[in-house]
Amino acid sequence: MDKEYRKGLIYACVCYLIWGLFPIYWIPLLQQPIGADQLLAQRIVWATVLAVLAVLLWRKGRELRTACARPQTLAAFAACALILGFNWLLYLYAITRHQVLQASLGYFISPLISVLLGRLFLGETLKRSQQLAIVCAAVGVVWLATLGGQMPWLALGLAVSFGCYGLIRKLSPLPALTGFALESLMLFPFALLYLLWQHQQGGLVFAQLPALPLALVVGSGTVTMGPLLLFAAGARRIRLSTLGMVQYISPTLQFVVGLTLFDEVFDLHRFAGYVWVWVGVGLFIWGGRPQRAVRSGAAA
Repeated sequence: MDKEYRKGLIYACVCYLIWGLFPIYWIPLLQQPIGADQLLAQRIVWATVLAVLAVLLWRKGRELRTACARPQTLAAFAACALILGFNWLLYLYAITRHQVLQASLGYFISPLISVLLGRLFLGETLKRSQQLAIVCAAVGVVWLATLGGQMPWLALGLAVSFGCYGLIRKLSPLPALTGFALESLMLFPFALLYLLWQHQQGGLVFAQLPALPLALVVGSGTVTMGPLLLFAAGARRIRLSTLGMVQYISPTLQFVVGLTLFDEVFDLHRFAGYVWVWVGVGLFIWGGRPQRAVRSGAAA
C-alpha cells in the first residue's frame, strides 16, 4: 500500500466515521427548544460563512466567479442546493424525532438508489449482482411498510434525495470546495430570511441557548464542510471498490447509535426488513469488487 493510497484511506475512513457519529453531535440540542427548521437554517448560515472563508483562504475566488458566470452551471447547482437543503432537513428531522434508525436505513439504501438512477438517466449497465441488490432492498422496504407497520418515508427521502444530488453533481462537476460554496451561497439568503422572520415573530431561540448547545450550532458549519473535504481528498486517492465498502461505516455507526443512545425500538419485524436491505448491501459490495480505481482528478 503506497503512501498516497494509505492517506486516502485514512481520509475516507475519518470522513465516514464523522458522518456515522454525527447524530451524537446533536444530542445536547435535543433537550433545547429548537426544531429541525431552525437547526437547518443555522447550519446553512454557519456552513456558508465557513465555505466563503475557505474559498478566500485557498484562493478559489476566481474558480467560483467563473462558475457563477455560466447559466447552465448556476441552474444545475441551484437544483443541487435545493436537494441538499431538503436532505439536510430530513436528516435533522430524523435526529430530533429520534428516528436515527431510519436515517441509517436511508444511507444503507442510498448507493443502490444511485446505481438505479445511473441506469435510468445515464444508461449505465447494471451487473446481475446490482440488480439483485436493488430487488433485495426493495423487498426490505416493502416488508417494513407492511409487516413493519410503517412506510420508511424518511429513509426513502434521504436515499432518493442524496442519489439525485449525486447524479446532478456528476453531470455538473465542480471541485468539492467550490461546489459546496456555491450551493451554500444559494441557500444562504433563504436561511437568513427565515431566521430574521423567526426573530420578528419572537420564535428565534439561538440567543437563548446555553453555552454548549450554542457552540454546537455555531460549529455545525465545520462538521458539515469538514467531512466533505475529507471525502474529496480520499476519493481522489483510493479505488472505487474500496470507497464502496468504506462508505458503509457511516450507516452502520448510525444504526448502533440509534439503538444504544437513542433507545429506538427495533423489533423482529423491523429486523427482518433490515436483513433484506443488508443482503442487498452485501451483493452491492461483492459486485463492486472489480471496479477500477478512482481517477486522480475526479470530483466528489
